[in-house]
Amino acid sequence: MRRSPPGRPLVIGTVLLALAGTVAARPAGAPSPPARMADTGGGTQLIMALAPAAGSTTGIVTWWDLRGGVWVRGGSAPARFGAKGLAEGATREQGTDTTPTGLYDLPFAFGTGAPPPGTVHPYRRITERSWWCQDNASRAYNRWTEPRPADCRASEAERLAAYPTQYARALVIGFNYERPVRGRGAGIFLHVDGRGATAGCVSVPAAAMDRILGWVDPVRRPHIAIGTRSGPTGITRY
Repeated sequence: MRRSPPGRPLVIGTVLLALAGTVAARPAGAPSPPARMADTGGGTQLIMALAPAAGSTTGIVTWWDLRGGVWVRGGSAPARFGAKGLAEGATREQGTDTTPTGLYDLPFAFGTGAPPPGTVHPYRRITERSWWCQDNASRAYNRWTEPRPADCRASEAERLAAYPTQYARALVIGFNYERPVRGRGAGIFLHVDGRGATAGCVSVPAAAMDRILGWVDPVRRPHIAIGTRSGPTGITRY
């Protein structure tokens, strides 16, 4: 999704401290955050993108492995969300600069260069002809296109090569992807941080994105859960 204008510098330390009790530090014997979720997608890998509240633009991303029936934390990183915070994915509207909450698969990865070492997830390399169509009138709505089709207006599409920082590495989040609903939103990714909040994606530092791409494995049916610590968009309800 097209990036928001650069924002003021983000102070993430307090956010990470506030979320630490939810994601990492918990009483001995207490179930891990993935174990408290209503659904983890049925696989053995899960990325959790957690915000303190629906209006938050920063939070934390943590990735987990299911080993012997127990969820084990693989790593974590500070995260950024939409400039207008988060919104329930089932009712989110396109163009609202909100990150959709919910549980989603991760269809494929992409980037401006070769994938980082160890990448086994399906990966597409961006070229000058690579676009992501966000035109509600196009048959290619919410799809990678190469080249951009005639029925997808350039003003309603994203030329991926125009964002070499953010799209150096990225994972497609399967929001509104399998059976796209017009007007719900298109082009929601997990990608490298830009200069501020996103237009609806989730972003993390470049080093974390490389670690995630070297970790994620399609055989293990990875998913991403996006939500808040509690409330109607509480991450454990997905």
